[in-house]
Amino acid sequence: MSEVAPILSLRGVTRQFQSGEETLHILRSANLELYPGEIVALVAPSGTGKSTLLHIAGLLEPPQDGDVVIAGQKAHHLSDTGRTALRRDEIGFVYQFHHLLAEFTALENVVLPQLIAGVALRAAEERAKELLTRFGLAHRLNALPGKLSGGEQQRTAIARALANRPRLLLADEPTGNLDVHTSDVVFDELLRMVRHEGVAALIATHNDALAARMDHTVTLRDGQIVPF
Repeated sequence: MSEVAPILSLRGVTRQFQSGEETLHILRSANLELYPGEIVALVAPSGTGKSTLLHIAGLLEPPQDGDVVIAGQKAHHLSDTGRTALRRDEIGFVYQFHHLLAEFTALENVVLPQLIAGVALRAAEERAKELLTRFGLAHRLNALPGKLSGGEQQRTAIARALANRPRLLLADEPTGNLDVHTSDVVFDELLRMVRHEGVAALIATHNDALAARMDHTVTLRDGQIVPF
């Protein structure tokens, strides 16, 4: 693993918040490396900073100290425009709630981020069809989100996250809003696609059974990222 460069490196990342007179130390010089094709579970109690960690790794908020390096680029050296481009080109996000655009079909929801990235319409549609078909949604391409089941919506959201061929996938409780059976089906497909695409993935979950199926598990303890 050491001969391969990590896709994500968090080096000495610190983040704290002020609550009245109290300082909340969410991350204290936290370190993490994530490699291509590696799937890491992030398991920690609510309120310990999982979402903050994902936001920092995804360049949605800055650390107060430390480096965030994605695909060899130090994010804090980039302009806002540069960070936006890095998020668009290298990072895919999946949330507990799918956040699909209600007025667009499943196909269009997966096409849109590609168009924003400058992909030609025909190529974007082909990529979207390929992904949705792999997720078992070939018969639902033209369905609006309101006509999709919860599992179908989340599979569409995962396809959208992978549409621009990101090298890093960040997922925050991606199956937490689904029943047990549907969660297992969606997670099976998520793992399969991440392996197939060679993505580095950090997946926050409360589900120990799902975490056990990933390469390894980390947690947050006293602001540090440590083995679970």
